[in-house]
Amino acid sequence: MKRIAILGCTGSIGCSSLKVIEAHPDAYQVTGLAAGKNMDLLAEQVRKFRPLEAAVLGDREAEGLRKRLDGRVGTKIVSGTQGLIRVATLEQADTVISAITGAAGLGPTYAAIRAGKDIALANKETMVMAGPLVIEEVKRRGVTLLPVDSEHSAILQCLQGHPREDVRRVLLTASGGPFRDFSLEQMEHVTPEQALKHPNWSMGPKITVDSASLMNKGLELIEAKWLFGLDIEQIHILIHPQSVIHSMVEYKDGSIIAQLGIPDMITPISYALSYPRHMGTSLPALDLEQVGTLGFMKPDTGKFRCLDLALRAAEIGESMPSVLNGANEVAVELFLRGRIGFLQIPSLIEKTMKAHSPFVIDSIEKVMQADAWARQRAAEFAEADRCFGRG
Repeated sequence: MKRIAILGCTGSIGCSSLKVIEAHPDAYQVTGLAAGKNMDLLAEQVRKFRPLEAAVLGDREAEGLRKRLDGRVGTKIVSGTQGLIRVATLEQADTVISAITGAAGLGPTYAAIRAGKDIALANKETMVMAGPLVIEEVKRRGVTLLPVDSEHSAILQCLQGHPREDVRRVLLTASGGPFRDFSLEQMEHVTPEQALKHPNWSMGPKITVDSASLMNKGLELIEAKWLFGLDIEQIHILIHPQSVIHSMVEYKDGSIIAQLGIPDMITPISYALSYPRHMGTSLPALDLEQVGTLGFMKPDTGKFRCLDLALRAAEIGESMPSVLNGANEVAVELFLRGRIGFLQIPSLIEKTMKAHSPFVIDSIEKVMQADAWARQRAAEFAEADRCFGRG
């Protein structure tokens, strides 16, 4: 019986994780849940899975959750940052699914590793911002860190049974998002509603916008570097509109191994929890006859500048990936609120990166320092542009 705590239980990854757990009650048990603001859904999850503890954002949410539960469930309700960390480090949990969106997931994920928990990682920002620190701590604590992202799960599967030194390169696939065939002129006028309509995947708003800008693929490239001990030059990105091949690994003899499946996060979540086994799911089989042709193309970094900025941040290293991520989170939020246009997202990130003097990341505190600086500068640049009529 694997005892599991889920950080971000009301998001799309969290809900899919609970479906996997519910399908195998003899293999998995929920010990802790942590959510943001969706108290109705969290209350429903607590009633169904009866975790030992549940964490919410603040005291108001905690009180609201207690009223919804009306004392009928023995779950302890905790709140705030410390509540989140408490769920991440529960003594009764042995595995933590890290599915909080953005930089907010780094602290509790790192705390869970330090507490000796195995990690199923959906929060790519943890590796983007603090990859070397996280890998060092994973090795020190002797815990397992397994990816939940479909692309990194595919790479993990393609690496099984093969010496790492035989790897020539990794081929990271991307759907290209809803705007892959748009011109720059068309992209100037896209709305948040259009950006949130992903052609293949059902995801949260932030990651969906990142997918539309291809920033998501840039973040995944940085994550892959640390997860699999790769050089940046070994990671290549391919646009694959069908989202059937989730990624590939090419070996030195020219062999390429690919992992295929329908575009549903149930598969990588299930594999992260059952690794190295493949347990049954309720998903339909992939019908290749129905899929027909599989296409591939090179990403256009002229149109999708976020990808180029992520590559630049990866090459610079040190604090720059944290700055990239922090500025991107600010830019995406401003776009979703209608404050800036879609093409202003990379412009705002680039301004912030150019203003930054990279420094060595040797602690989580330094990581968060870079993140806070980036958020403040990005917000200042956005406000200045608005004031001078450029936003």
